Amino acid sequence: MDSLKGRDLLSIADLTKPELQALLDLATELKAGSRQPKCPHKVLGLVFSKASTRTRVSFSVAMYQLGGQVLDLNAGVTQVGRGEPTADTARVLDRYLDVVAIRTFEQTEIEEFAQYASIPVINALTDLEHPCQILADLLTLKQAFGTLENLTMSYLGDGNNVAHSLMLGCALAGVNIRVGTPDGYAPNPAIVNQAIELAAGRSTVEITTDPQAAVHGSHALYTDVWTSMGDESESAVRIPQFQPYQINQDILNLADDQAIVLHCLPAHRGEEITHDIMEGPQSRLWDQAENRLHAQKALLAAILNAT
Repeated sequence: MDSLKGRDLLSIADLTKPELQALLDLATELKAGSRQPKCPHKVLGLVFSKASTRTRVSFSVAMYQLGGQVLDLNAGVTQVGRGEPTADTARVLDRYLDVVAIRTFEQTEIEEFAQYASIPVINALTDLEHPCQILADLLTLKQAFGTLENLTMSYLGDGNNVAHSLMLGCALAGVNIRVGTPDGYAPNPAIVNQAIELAAGRSTVEITTDPQAAVHGSHALYTDVWTSMGDESESAVRIPQFQPYQINQDILNLADDQAIVLHCLPAHRGEEITHDIMEGPQSRLWDQAENRLHAQKALLAAILNAT
């Protein structure tokens, strides 16, 4: 874990496989209460340009439980909302904070912030990636099956930021990943190639337009909203195209008998996932949401070298 001290996490691919495993192990211990690291007097800044429930609350609670403090620096209460350059904001906050989590639009913005700040910078979601979500997803998968070995994750829906980080994270962890999307909504080809390189033959990365093939025999079915924040105007066009990719009982029946269902939330019940599946016995949505707290607490503890 020493290798993570003071590090940025801009992409899940910034981690090595041993670092990823160490974070998941620490998160498991934190959830069980068998370890209680502390980093008193440390301050986490949240710079969020997008709405957030799980990310904002889980980061805040995690930092408080570590003995630190949190400053919520949303655009409405800072000069960021008035157009202050990212480089200027980064160099100022660098003098005040110990770590910052940023939720914004362009990946280049968080990369620029990290370039000008010496403190650790955590990607709390961009249009390209959502690495902290995937830490919780892999923790949930491991807790459900006791291991990540020989497992297959299937993602249905839009090839968005969650799909990107899920591909990279699964490839890094050695989990087979299949992504099923409609024509024209496949994930970024560069991310697909990066995932294949990370998998290094230990696991497979498959992209398909066939939802049934994507989920056949899978151990986990995963989905996200069909229209991401900022793209709501496309909803009417997308819904008919994405309907075959809905996680419902017919789709779930094609998966492994012990398969679990995941969703990063918030969900549009009746669109990408049916109400009965969300509330059914194979749903792990609420464990997954809880695990945001434990995974991010582990990340903060490692980055801040909490003892």
